[in-house]
Amino acid sequence: MYTKLVVCVLVAVVAATPQRRYGAPPPSYNAPSGPVVPILKDERQGPDEFGNYNFEFETGDGISRHEQGAPQGETGAVASQGGWSFTFPDGTPGVFSFVADGAGYQVQSDLLPTPHPLPAHAIAQIEKARLEDAAGNRYSAPSAPRPSTPSRSYGRR
Repeated sequence: MYTKLVVCVLVAVVAATPQRRYGAPPPSYNAPSGPVVPILKDERQGPDEFGNYNFEFETGDGISRHEQGAPQGETGAVASQGGWSFTFPDGTPGVFSFVADGAGYQVQSDLLPTPHPLPAHAIAQIEKARLEDAAGNRYSAPSAPRPSTPSRSYGRR
């Protein structure tokens, strides 16, 4: 009888111990540090019933962005153009413009890298290849030999 009582007490003690479960961490949010940059201009139009749109915004720290677009062709793919500008920390202005249409996305800026000029020998090789292409001089790979049946007179004299 005492054994049953002791077992029941032990089961009750084990069941009453606190459960160690890992819950979700407490929520935390750190407000962004630094000054708040005001929005000086934010104008948006569209898209209208034809799919045309445009927008423009400017911030207090000199960042600006503008874009307009409209559907083109039978598929209605949108062609757009626009640009953005900002000032680098050293004071250099960064001005970019773009066109995005059937020819792809093309960005223009004085800040984009440009390829170095080709040396004269490379230009000569390109011209030679162009002339050979125009003359129809093409490399023809040799054809593989065709299999043939062995001669029955092999080894006879």
